Amino acid sequence: MNSQGTERQTKNERRAQAREQARVARQAQQQREKRNRLLMQGGVVVAVLALLAIAAIVITNTLRPAGPAVFPANMASGGVVFSKDLKVAETAKLEEGADFQPTAYDASKKPQHVRVFVDFMCPACNNFEQTYGNMLEQYTGAGDIELEIQPVNFLDPQSAGTKYSTRAANLFACVVEQQPDQAYSLFKKLFEVQPAEGTTGLTTQELLDHAYAAGVAQTEELKSCAANLPFAPFLDRVTKQVLQTEILGIEKGTALVAVPQTGELQDPEKPQTLVSTPTVLVNGEQWYQPRDGDLEQFILKKLQGTSTSNSSN
Repeated sequence: MNSQGTERQTKNERRAQAREQARVARQAQQQREKRNRLLMQGGVVVAVLALLAIAAIVITNTLRPAGPAVFPANMASGGVVFSKDLKVAETAKLEEGADFQPTAYDASKKPQHVRVFVDFMCPACNNFEQTYGNMLEQYTGAGDIELEIQPVNFLDPQSAGTKYSTRAANLFACVVEQQPDQAYSLFKKLFEVQPAEGTTGLTTQELLDHAYAAGVAQTEELKSCAANLPFAPFLDRVTKQVLQTEILGIEKGTALVAVPQTGELQDPEKPQTLVSTPTVLVNGEQWYQPRDGDLEQFILKKLQGTSTSNSSN
């Protein structure tokens, strides 16, 4: 009897064990399903927050009081062009209300035209500078490319009310106008000392101190320009133009990337706008790293077609 009782108990234990394993499996599956639902909901929330952030930027730029858009010298396109030996290409100082003048270039000749849209508080722009900055500097200095830097201020809402993007870009414009030979050094320095998003950033005096460290002369004219932000309306206008209206100087039918995460393109029949920084255009064609690979190789392919015609230069 004892042996039979033990056998029946063993079977019961096995059945109980099987039921327990099934319960644990069901519970694990329920937890997985719950986790997946939360992840999906979280993804939707992130997407909504991203759209709200973009909407806030657009609304901020739209509702910001319009002031006279005083153009800095040497930035008629909305950006500054660095040419051979890192010299600033001189352009006329446009009058208030004038239209931006896209930089002219000839894709069949050197220098090839490389345009980069940056925000001085954008961490991705800093990563881009750390990765490709020295290469672009060498090609520009040698006269193989001309490098157009177009600063925007769309990350102003990310500096706790201090409008760091505007203040940094305004100082850059001040130097482009007043001390153009030091403009490239300041451009590099502004990324070396870049503050984190969500902070107040550097004070205007700290920005000036870093400019002096980069070789910019300490003048009263520069101090006044940094403090009074004369080019803030100009930067607002540049940013609104590229975010909401169109990027000038792009061939009709060109499609820029609409979704950087996937590579989905904008409608080529519509005006092309800026969706992220940094955005890089080579002779008006967008370089998109997941699709096009290394930037230097992308530029070299453009230069190969010009080497014969420019071999005597």
